Amino acid sequence: MKKLVILISGRGSNMEAIVKACRAEGWPAEVAAVLSNRPDAAGLKFAAEHGVPTGVVDHKAYPSREAFDAALQAAIDAFAPDLVVLAGFMRILTPGFTAHYAGRLLNIHPSLLPSFPGLHTHERAIEAGCHASGATVHFVTAELDHGPMVAQAVVPILPGDDADTVAARVLKLEHRMYPQAVRWFVEGQLNVEGSRVRVASGASQLFTA
Repeated sequence: MKKLVILISGRGSNMEAIVKACRAEGWPAEVAAVLSNRPDAAGLKFAAEHGVPTGVVDHKAYPSREAFDAALQAAIDAFAPDLVVLAGFMRILTPGFTAHYAGRLLNIHPSLLPSFPGLHTHERAIEAGCHASGATVHFVTAELDHGPMVAQAVVPILPGDDADTVAARVLKLEHRMYPQAVRWFVEGQLNVEGSRVRVASGASQLFTA
């Protein structure tokens, strides 16, 4: 039985989707904890109500990014996870932290990487004249919003769209894609070959509306 620790900073809708799918689909895994860097993160309430242990490592209580990451790492490792899942965790992680969890740290980013790393992704895609936007699940490395890509979700950018309407359309696919990507991991189906990730079952790694 694999153990998962999920990190959130806000409402944690992708965390909710993972918790629900793990239980409903009978994965060989359990969500051992949901941790946040913000004590007011709304997702902590959902986790507690569903019997998932929660914890807070408030980044404001630490003098440096390195000190915060060390405390966060200690909190995570107390649960001995096989996989750490970033689900709207709004902190840039240090190279030492990402190295500690190399090969077992997943993130979801709201763009079709390698395009538009960083913030305001859908707004930037619209401004660039893109006809599509989306999200990417990837393994985390020291380089921000890089790392081998597990899956991508694509939605059209329609006339009259703004960043919010695109984000809402993408989020629906994120709630399908991220649980599936985590399930592939816990079932041992992900094979990383350099910068490419393949699913042993041959399942599609592209999600569309």
